[in-house]
Amino acid sequence: MLLRLLRTHLAPYRRPIALLVALQLLQTVATLYLPTLNADIIDNGVVKGDSSYILEFGGVMLAVSIGQVLCNMGAVFFGARTASALGRDIRAAVFGRVQRFSSREVNHFGAPSLITRTTNDVQQVQMLTLMSFTLMVSAPIMCVGGIIMALSQDVPLSAILLAVVPVLALAVSLIVRRMRPLFRQMQKKLDSVNRVLREQITGNRVIRAFVRDDYEQERFATSNGELAGLQLSTGRLMSLMFPTVMTVVNLSSIAVVWFGAHRIDSGGMQIGALTAFLSYLMQIVMSVMMATFMFIMVPRAEVCAERIEEVLDTESSVVPPASPVRELRAHGHLEIRDVDFRYPGAEERVLKAVNLVARPGETTAVIGSTGSGKSTLLTLVPRLMDVTSGEVLVDGQDVRVLDEALLAKTVSIVPQKPYLFTGTVATNLRYGNPDATDEELWHALEVAQAKDFVRKLEGGLDAPIAQGGTNVSGGQRQRLSIARTLVQRPEIYLFDDSFSALDYATDAALRAALGRETAQSTVVIVAQRVSTIRDADRIVVLDEGRVVGAGRHAELMESNETYREIVLSQLTEAEAA
Repeated sequence: MLLRLLRTHLAPYRRPIALLVALQLLQTVATLYLPTLNADIIDNGVVKGDSSYILEFGGVMLAVSIGQVLCNMGAVFFGARTASALGRDIRAAVFGRVQRFSSREVNHFGAPSLITRTTNDVQQVQMLTLMSFTLMVSAPIMCVGGIIMALSQDVPLSAILLAVVPVLALAVSLIVRRMRPLFRQMQKKLDSVNRVLREQITGNRVIRAFVRDDYEQERFATSNGELAGLQLSTGRLMSLMFPTVMTVVNLSSIAVVWFGAHRIDSGGMQIGALTAFLSYLMQIVMSVMMATFMFIMVPRAEVCAERIEEVLDTESSVVPPASPVRELRAHGHLEIRDVDFRYPGAEERVLKAVNLVARPGETTAVIGSTGSGKSTLLTLVPRLMDVTSGEVLVDGQDVRVLDEALLAKTVSIVPQKPYLFTGTVATNLRYGNPDATDEELWHALEVAQAKDFVRKLEGGLDAPIAQGGTNVSGGQRQRLSIARTLVQRPEIYLFDDSFSALDYATDAALRAALGRETAQSTVVIVAQRVSTIRDADRIVVLDEGRVVGAGRHAELMESNETYREIVLSQLTEAEAA
């Protein structure tokens, strides 16, 4: 998964990667050449007392060192730049994929997990890539080159390398093998911490209202402690890595000095060659240590890559049409024909053979007990989810064949839980129509009964709105959400219990103004409050996912027991009449 992800997203950066590898090769060659120059200066300059030789080859060493530094700087520059571009591209790919998800896919992954995958998981892959460019490219060159140069200094002494390198490789592989499953669990625990934290921040008022602070602190402490425990287990394994490597390094250095001294004593080796051999040994071991450092990061990056690819490989259940319809002849006619809907993994259907027709110039209301499928029915019209069977037709065309932009322009939904974005009142109202004038915004606010409170805000249309609209009340959020839909001016308005936070006077005034504004449009209202829908042209009654009645208020009161029970649970017999 990791290689596939990197291969896909690094393809556009072949040139900088090639330049980076060339610079790393040059700087590694320079690094390998320096001990040989040093040995030459010791044997032919220091031992013989030739100052001119020392100065001459010292200058060569200085030039090689400067070249090494410049090549290393260039390699790090291109490596950091390419790794940053990779992180940007993967984040954009994940974000783009999530944007195309339906509610079904979002609920499957969960918002905390999607956030972690887009941020922390991508960061781990990006960090691995950066370390690969700066360390891993040079490590194998350094290791192989160091062995070759060590052999050029003294072949018998190089036999020590035959023992050192396999021991290091075995020790590292054993430790890394234990770390991989821990990293997988760590990412899941990180998801859990994010989920708990998100719930506590979002549900802060509920926690305070029920005085559950201690319980929530304990819940967070449990998730946080489990993550910390895994990190400690991983840290213990990581702490074994470097002492193991350094133990092998120190023992091999002792062996080199011991056997090298005997070689010098017997005249088979010069002092400079021993010095160079020690340098090459350190370079070989350092390259193994760099590879070791990479091996520490690889398991976690692999897990993160798998999680990222899981998102990228998930296709939305709402598939864009291959040959979309880009124009509609009729205007605002909505028909729901024999629709069934079942959530993934659910045994029962939420909607069962539902039929509904809503025409322009009419208000169609949907009412039913909690869990009867009212909100689910509305989400099928703008294709937030697709039907399991049946058809949702807009102007005679199945919504599954309509162009996404055309459908969004034709149908607009005011959700049950209105959401406002960080910005201003104006930027939120222009969300569906960026070209709307200030006059159009004020008109929409007036219809939505929000004009007065917006005027009182400091800045008016430019008044700041916090994330989620948390700096305004629930009723104000609903009215701003309704105004946002009015600015868009669709042909079909869907109101999903969008008046629940309003008082009766505001509700009545808004419905009266809305009736005049949407006189030529199709309006579908889902509501729990009978007073909101009793004047609708047609009321559809849902019960356990089925349509059990349809008609006007007076008709249903006489002929439909389900509707009558709902009405009388809110109103007296006289008020209902």
